[in-house]
Amino acid sequence: MLFNRFYQPDFDLEALEIAPSLKLSTQYELLLRLHWVAILWGRVKADLAITGGVHTGQDVLKSMMAGAQVVEIASALLKNGIGYLKTIESELAAWMEAHEYESIRQMQGSMSQRSVADPNSFLRANYLKVISSYALKS
Repeated sequence: MLFNRFYQPDFDLEALEIAPSLKLSTQYELLLRLHWVAILWGRVKADLAITGGVHTGQDVLKSMMAGAQVVEIASALLKNGIGYLKTIESELAAWMEAHEYESIRQMQGSMSQRSVADPNSFLRANYLKVISSYALKS
């Protein structure tokens, strides 16, 4: 796994003790993982996993399309309970049916750098395009 989150303790200044500190992932963390899995897919002989930032069925789909073979969704389950797996499964099934995908394997790597029409979109040269896409709020 790339970009695994390491849990680090905090300091309790009143008790002068080491205190556990758990910060759950956010969906924003998924972007870095998608980027690198999409670049690595088809270039390395390893199964790729995305851990951190996967909170919805759409996040799972994006991860699979980038090239992940597996995702970990611990933060989403800690926030929403184990029953949330049914929601994710429903989102996956609905999207796959609407877009005529028969399996996860069919979509795996379809948005990787090797598969997209513009592979340069993964490179640093795309920076100006990304920055110019930001719309200032009035």
